[in-house]
Amino acid sequence: MCGRFTQTHSATELAVVFDLDETPNWQPRYNIAPTQLIPAIVESHQFKLLRWGLIPAWAKDLSIGSKLINARAETVSEKPSFRDAFKRRRCLIVADGYYEWKKQAGKKQPFYFQLENHQPFAFAGLWDRWNSPEGEPIETCTIITTEANELAATIHDRMPVILSEEQYDRWLDPAFKEAQSLLYPYSSTAMQTYPVPLVVNSPAHDAPDCITNLGKTN
Repeated sequence: MCGRFTQTHSATELAVVFDLDETPNWQPRYNIAPTQLIPAIVESHQFKLLRWGLIPAWAKDLSIGSKLINARAETVSEKPSFRDAFKRRRCLIVADGYYEWKKQAGKKQPFYFQLENHQPFAFAGLWDRWNSPEGEPIETCTIITTEANELAATIHDRMPVILSEEQYDRWLDPAFKEAQSLLYPYSSTAMQTYPVPLVVNSPAHDAPDCITNLGKTN
């Protein structure tokens, strides 16, 4: 699964990397957690802040969102919670790294994954708009996961789907009917991982020391 990630680049850098018309409303984050607002790009390269944890339009209340922070690539087109968004509301979740945990010496050790070039990238995501009982529209999202590549498998058997830059427009285009063909593991040779401090275990701790390298392993 993917339950925590980072986006530490400036808003100006994101505007350049993702070809945005305007500089987005964003401050660097080092420990993004579910239910928080996260950076995303939807059709026509529009930047949005979406609540992490998808709430389908038909849901009775927002509590379902905490259970839908991830969608499995293998079944995303079939599951009632995701299939409509998969057809019509795909998005890019903007990130530059993510965390995964491995049990070591009786404790869960967090590891940080990023691209070798340390550049921002996009997770494959879905979004939806839900109206609260009070009539307030709430826009939410989920991150799609797939089987782990060789590097990620040293820590966990799943990883988020990382899209390559040339796939962005196809993923965002609802007319592209072969979107599931893009949902495969990113190349492990283009990634790196290393252990980070236990401070990242607390969602309340959001600071640069979350990504401190405790000893590069790959």
